[in-house]
Amino acid sequence: MNASLDDTTVLNALFADSPQGLFVFDSDHTVMRYNPSGLGVRDLPAEEVIGHRVHDFAPGFDADATVALIDEVLRTGEPVRRHQIRGRAPSAPYNNQILQVSLFPLDGPAGEPRRVVGVVEDVTEHQAAADRLAVLSGVHAALGPVLEARPLADGLVGALVPAFADAASVDLLDEAGGPGAGLADVPPRDAPLRRVSFAPADTITSRKDGESRPFPFATPYSQALGDARARLVPVSRDAAWLRASPEGLAPLVEAGVHSMIVAPLVVRETVLGLLTLYRYRPDPFEEADLDVARQAASAASAHLDNAYRYHRERTIATALHRRLQPDAVPALTAVETAHVYLPETAGGDWFDVIPLSGTRVALIVGDVNGHGIEAAATMGQLRIAVRTLALQDLEPDELLTHLDEVCAQLPGSAASSGEAAVATCAITVYDPVSRRCTMIRAGHPAPLVIDPDGTRRTIDVPEGPPLGAGGGRAYFAAETELLPGSLLAHFTNGLLDVGGHDRAEAACRLADVLASTTQPLAELCDTAVYRMAPSHDDDAVLLLARTRAFPPDQVADWTLPADASVVATARRLVDRQLAAWELEDAAHSAELVVSELVTNAILYGTGPVRLRLVHDRGRLLSEVTDANSASPHLRHARASDEGGRGLYIVMRLSTRWGVRHGRRNKTIWCEQRLDAPSSGTTAPEVALDLEAVPEL
Repeated sequence: MNASLDDTTVLNALFADSPQGLFVFDSDHTVMRYNPSGLGVRDLPAEEVIGHRVHDFAPGFDADATVALIDEVLRTGEPVRRHQIRGRAPSAPYNNQILQVSLFPLDGPAGEPRRVVGVVEDVTEHQAAADRLAVLSGVHAALGPVLEARPLADGLVGALVPAFADAASVDLLDEAGGPGAGLADVPPRDAPLRRVSFAPADTITSRKDGESRPFPFATPYSQALGDARARLVPVSRDAAWLRASPEGLAPLVEAGVHSMIVAPLVVRETVLGLLTLYRYRPDPFEEADLDVARQAASAASAHLDNAYRYHRERTIATALHRRLQPDAVPALTAVETAHVYLPETAGGDWFDVIPLSGTRVALIVGDVNGHGIEAAATMGQLRIAVRTLALQDLEPDELLTHLDEVCAQLPGSAASSGEAAVATCAITVYDPVSRRCTMIRAGHPAPLVIDPDGTRRTIDVPEGPPLGAGGGRAYFAAETELLPGSLLAHFTNGLLDVGGHDRAEAACRLADVLASTTQPLAELCDTAVYRMAPSHDDDAVLLLARTRAFPPDQVADWTLPADASVVATARRLVDRQLAAWELEDAAHSAELVVSELVTNAILYGTGPVRLRLVHDRGRLLSEVTDANSASPHLRHARASDEGGRGLYIVMRLSTRWGVRHGRRNKTIWCEQRLDAPSSGTTAPEVALDLEAVPEL
């Protein structure tokens, strides 16, 4: 409701007692009445105010803005509340003020134009406090989750300039940035500091970006480093400390800097560096500003400390991760392989290529949850567990079931902590003799299969639960037959995390890249990284394998009846086959090994006996399969015993041996190196050593 000018009692009381500045303006913007003791006009003669416009008695404020507000109220009849203006009051021309102005319409007597009542409040201190809080809020927002020293310094400087200072710099002690560096509580006087960030560029400083050198002694810089205390420093041409380095500090005076704040960056009583703020605007720094600088430096110090800790841990985790990855993938008959590993975040991505019995190979890629040393250690445990289980020649589904049990016992698993699963994993087992490929996965992307002509083959590999998730769910494998020259691509999700694409679309893009069937695998790995351009937010692994088919003329396979008379037949078959392969030197020991294996299969096995010989890259593989799934064991054989030495003889004549279980049978296999001394061991030499057979 509009007030009436006839309410003289109320108006007189207001103009006599109000601590605020009160003004009545006419339609020409001149003052008709005011409060002589009010804000900004105290001690001014009445004749300098009455009948004058604002710019006549308060030239330090924007008169045009005030006139525009008065006109708006006169035109609309609507009040204007809490509008801020900045300037200098006539009673205090050396201090900046922030005034909050509210204007209200006032109806005059009948027939007279409308007037405007103005209420003026000084909110300088309140607004300054709000501005300081806004600066600190901006500092915390700029620092945020950043974990690198340079971006942290840039964010800090950007939040302070120009909102709080006209220029700012961050200088860090050189040893503070190194991973694992020990930080001195009090840096020496000549300790070099590296200029990490400065804004605006090329002003107020003789130091270049990235330059490392000590600050001159004795100056506010060296003092703040020495006692770890922030200080507000007035700057003038005759300041004594400027003489410590007249040339280096001259830019301060030339730029018109009149005050600065030097705040040490300190964490746990250890100095990391300096935050320096400069002002050449009319308002110098005040004591309240020093507190803002302290809080900004404290926040930055905490974030820098986190960044250094993260950097040190990441360096250690990355080194551990690299150490736990395969040193070199062996040359294999089954496949040609190549891989690329991108350790962006020291995560838990890993891979392995494991040679198996019978020239088969296992290709494995996994991803452990989390990052850092814990993830790398867990990855190392899983890789050892997978390799151990794979070398037991377990079926892939059994292998994953046992691996899931291992993961369930690890710290941080869902079974032990109720949190997320430990890892994901994908395994492919390829047999170059049969060209059969078995694929299985635990919460991991299925491998891509590219035919030799570059066409992507779609294979439905059931997705099992992640490892360590608990619940006892089963894993199911998919089997297919591959043409020679097919490409198997195993990868982790980090390779598919491409901006603007979901993972299914990214997988299609990867398949298109891998369709280049003539490109060498190592080059194809690099090309895939170039084309996919994965995110820096996660590690990535790509493992490529190009399949080969084992030459049929290097494999001999026979099925024999379960009769003792076929042992001699087996020896003759071995002798003729090794002669065809021109391996007569290995015939004697091979015949002995095969006769022992066939005899054991006939005595303790079930059904027909399958004998297979494989000649592969300087080694001879002998395999005997029967339908009894029970595993054989080394036995104790006394000197008077007529049997019980078969497996011991096999072990002595072989470089490796083992048992591979199928769904309905088992295979005892052994490997003899054709270029090793053991391949020349004779039966009499073994017989002489039979008394040394351990009691097993």
